[in-house]
Amino acid sequence: MHPNLFTTMRTLKLIEGCKATSLNPPPPPPPPSTTERAGEKLFHHLHDHLRVNSFRSKSTRTHPPPPPNQNSVVSKDSLLPYGLPVANLLEPQIDPSLKFVDLIGKLSDVYRQIENCSHFEKSDAYLEQCAIFRGLSDPKLFRRSLRSARQHAFNVHTKVVLASWLRYERREDELIGTTSMDCCGRNLECPKASLVSGYDPERVYDPCLCSGYNVDVDVQECSTSEVDYDMSFCIGDEEVPCVRRKVASLSEPFRAMLYGGFRETERNTISLNGISVEGMRAAEMFSRVRKVEMFPPNVVLELLTLANQFCCDELKAACDMTLARLVSNFDDAVLLIEYGLEEAAYLLVAACLQVFLRELPSSLHNPNVVKILCSVEGRERLALVGHASFTLYLFLSQIAMEEDMESNTTVMVLECLVECAVEAWQKQLACHQLGVVMLERKEYKDAQRWFSTAVKAGHVYSLVGVARCKFKRGHRYSAYKTMNSLISGSPAATGWMHQERSLYRSCDEKMFDIEIATDLDPTLTFPYKFRAVSLVEESQFGSAVAELNKILRFKVSPDCLEMRAWIYIAMKNYEGALKDIRALLTLEPNFLMFNKKIHGDHMVELLRPLVQRRNQADCWMQLYDRWSSVDDIGSLAVVHHMLANDPGKSLLRFRQSLLLLRLNCQKAAMRSLRLARNHSKSEHERLVYEGWILYDTGHREEALAKAEESVSIQRSFEAYFLKAYALADSTLDPESSKYVIQLLEEALRCPSDGLRKGQALNNLGSVYVDCDKLDLAADCYKNALTIKHTRAHQGLARVYHLKSQRKDAYNEMTKLIEKAQNNASAFEKRSEYCDREMAQRDLVMATQLDPLRTYPYRYRAAVLMDDHRETEAIEELSKAIAFKPDLQLLHLRAAFFASMRETTNAIRDCEAALSLDPCHKDTINLYHKVREPQS
Repeated sequence: MHPNLFTTMRTLKLIEGCKATSLNPPPPPPPPSTTERAGEKLFHHLHDHLRVNSFRSKSTRTHPPPPPNQNSVVSKDSLLPYGLPVANLLEPQIDPSLKFVDLIGKLSDVYRQIENCSHFEKSDAYLEQCAIFRGLSDPKLFRRSLRSARQHAFNVHTKVVLASWLRYERREDELIGTTSMDCCGRNLECPKASLVSGYDPERVYDPCLCSGYNVDVDVQECSTSEVDYDMSFCIGDEEVPCVRRKVASLSEPFRAMLYGGFRETERNTISLNGISVEGMRAAEMFSRVRKVEMFPPNVVLELLTLANQFCCDELKAACDMTLARLVSNFDDAVLLIEYGLEEAAYLLVAACLQVFLRELPSSLHNPNVVKILCSVEGRERLALVGHASFTLYLFLSQIAMEEDMESNTTVMVLECLVECAVEAWQKQLACHQLGVVMLERKEYKDAQRWFSTAVKAGHVYSLVGVARCKFKRGHRYSAYKTMNSLISGSPAATGWMHQERSLYRSCDEKMFDIEIATDLDPTLTFPYKFRAVSLVEESQFGSAVAELNKILRFKVSPDCLEMRAWIYIAMKNYEGALKDIRALLTLEPNFLMFNKKIHGDHMVELLRPLVQRRNQADCWMQLYDRWSSVDDIGSLAVVHHMLANDPGKSLLRFRQSLLLLRLNCQKAAMRSLRLARNHSKSEHERLVYEGWILYDTGHREEALAKAEESVSIQRSFEAYFLKAYALADSTLDPESSKYVIQLLEEALRCPSDGLRKGQALNNLGSVYVDCDKLDLAADCYKNALTIKHTRAHQGLARVYHLKSQRKDAYNEMTKLIEKAQNNASAFEKRSEYCDREMAQRDLVMATQLDPLRTYPYRYRAAVLMDDHRETEAIEELSKAIAFKPDLQLLHLRAAFFASMRETTNAIRDCEAALSLDPCHKDTINLYHKVREPQS
C-alpha cells in the first residue's frame, strides 16, 4: 500500500489523545550523599540502610546510563560509594512465572490434556504448556510450545497474537532494514496468512502465498454501459441510478424497503441520507459485481458504515477484508482501528492489532495504542469485536513486565489479564504476576491480596509472595508461620520453600535453611550470595569469591557477577572486577550497579586506569589464551574490551554470541547475533548471521537457505560452517555425512582465524568418527590441538577409546582437566575410560562442579539399579529431576518404575518426558508398552 494512501482520510475523524500512562523510564534516583568520602577508600558504608537485594537488573531498554552528575560521587578514590552488601538485607526475587511443587505431575497432566482434547481446544492447551515452560531455563521449550499453539489456532485473533509473539521472540524489531510487516516466508508467522480464518495445522509450515493477496481489478466488470437501471437513490441534489433487484439482494432491510409494501416500493426515486454520492455509486456497483477492491479507502469506509446500517453482511465482509489488506504500517493502523472498533469490523481490527503487536515493544510507548490495548475502556471495546483475550494480554504482560515492572501501563495490562482469565491456571498466573508487580511497586497490601487470590486459585508458590508481603508490612513471625506451614504440610519440600523461610529466621536457623535450599536446588543463586556476603562480613574475601565461583561455574547470572566484582574491588583485585563487570555488561548492557545507582559502563571507565592497558593485538592474544583454557567468562570480558575499541566489528559480535550460547545465555546470545547482523559490512556476511538467528530459533530449513544464498554470493568459512552445522543437526545417513564432510573441508579452505578453524576441525573429526574413519578423525583433533582448540582432547580421547586404547583416552581427558577452567564435562567424560571406582570419583567431582549435568545421576542410578537397590536408584534420579526436569532423567526413571511394576509412576514420567520432547522414540515406545496392561 502506498504510504500516503490514508492521508486524505485523516480529516474525516480525529482520534482522541490518550491520558493513560505510557511505558516511560522512571526518573533517575537522586545522587547519593557525598559526606564522609575522605575516609577509607573501599570499606566506608555510606548507605547501610539501603536494601541490596536490588542487584538484579531490569530490562536493558528501560535504564539508560545515568546523567554525569549522578556518577560524580564515584571516583578513583571511592570505588565503593555504597559500601559492601549486608547479608541480612539480601532478598531473592520472586519468580513471576508459574511454579509448582509437583512439576512432573503438572507436565504429565498438560500432556494428557493436549493429547485428549478436541482440535479446537489444542491451542489453549499448548498455551498453558507455554506458561509452564516460561518458568524453566530452556527458552527452546517455550518457543516450541508457542509454535504448536499457533499451529493449532483456528480463529484470526489467536493467529494474529501468536504469530506476532513468535516474531517478538526473535526480536526482529531490532534488525536494521526490516519492517514489522515483513514476511518470514512461512504460513506460521506470515502476517497475511494470519488474517485467514480456519483450522489447517498441516500447512502452517508451508511457504506462504503472499503474492496471492495482490488485487487485480477487472475494469470491464465494472462497466455500466449495458445496465438496465429501473430506479435511483437521491443523494442531496444528485441521483444515483440502480437496479432494484440488485440493491434488494444486499440485505433484508433493503429488500423490505424496495419490495415490502412501503411507500418507497412504489417510487422510482428514493431519498437516502448518511452517504455520499460517490459512496452510493460504489454501493450500486457492488450490488452488481460484488467487489469493493477498486474503490479508494474512504469510499470503502462509507460502504462499511452503510453495510452496518442496513445489515448488508456480504458488503460488510468485503469491506472488512479489503480494509484489512490495506493496513501495512503503524500510522494506518492507529487511524483505522477506530473505524474498525466503531463499525465492529473484525478483520480490520485484527489487521490493526497485528501491526501494533508486531511493532512491540515500541508501540507501547504510543499513547493511542496504550489506550486501546491497556485501558479498561479499550479492553471492553476490543471485546465487543472479539479481540480481547487472555492470550493477547498474556503476550502484552510479558513485554510490559520486561520493559518496566513498576509502570502504570504494566498494572493496566495485568488487570486486563485478570479480567480475561477463565481457567484455573490463567487465574493463578494473572493474579500471581499482578502480586509480583505490586510488590515491586512497594504496594504491599495490594500485593498480598493478589498473591492470596492466586493461592486460592491453586498456585501454592504464591504463598512465597504472601509471606514476603507480610514481612514487608512488619509481620515477620506471620511470614515465618506461612512458610513453616507450607514446608511441614508439603509431601516434598523444595529449595524455594526453605530459601524463603530463611528470610524470617536468624543465625544458625537461617543458615540451616540456606544449606537445605542449596541441597534441594543448587541452581538457586540467593544461597550462594548470602553465604558469600556472610563471609565478607567476616573479612574472608577469598572464601567469599570461592563461594560465588561454585555457581558461576555452571550458571552465569548478572547479580552473581556483580557481587563477585564488588568483592574483587574490596580485595583491590581490579583486574578481576573489571573482567566480571565486562562480562556482566555483555549479559545486560545497561546494568546499574550498587543499588542501581551507577551504570556498569561508568565502573569500567573508573577501573580501566587501574589495570594493565592492552591494544587490540594484545586482546587477540589474550582471547586465544582464555579460549584455549576454556575460560568463557574471561573470554567474554576480552571480547567486550575489543568491541569497545571497535564497536562495529560484526565478527566479534558473532564470537560473543558463541560464548554466550556456550554459557546457556540464549537471550544475550541472540542480541549479539542481531548486532552482528546489523553491523555486517557485506550481504553474504549478513545472510550468515540471519541464518544463525533462524537456526537458533528453530527454523533449520530457512537457515540452510540463507547459507546457500550466502555461498552463492561469496564462498566463506562461516557460510559453509553454518550449512554443515545445520545439516549435521539430524541423524545422518552415509551420503549426508559425506556431504557434511565436504562442506567442512570447504570451510577450512576459506580464510578464518584459529578459533573458528579449531571448531571446524573438531566438528569434522566428530563426523569422521561417526563414519568410522578413526585415523582421519584423530588427524583432525590433533590439528585442532596444534591451534589451541583445547576441547579437541575430548574427541581424541573418544578415538582412542574406540581403538581400545583406554589408557590413552584417559590421559587425553586428564590433559583437558588440567588445561580447562570449566572442566566438569571433562571429569564426566573421563569417567567413561576408567574402572567403576575411579568413574564414581570423577562423576562426584563433575556433579560438584556442575550439578546440571545429568549423566552422573544416570550413571549412579544405573549402578544402584544393577545392585538391586531400586529405591536408592529412584531417589538419585529424583534428586536431579527436582531442579532439572530433563528428558533423559525422566525416561530412565520411567524405565525403572516400569521394571518395578509401578505403572502409574512410569506413565507419569513418560508423559512428562514427552512434554519436553514429543518425538523422543524411546520414550514413545516405553509409554505404549507400559500402557498396554491399562487398556
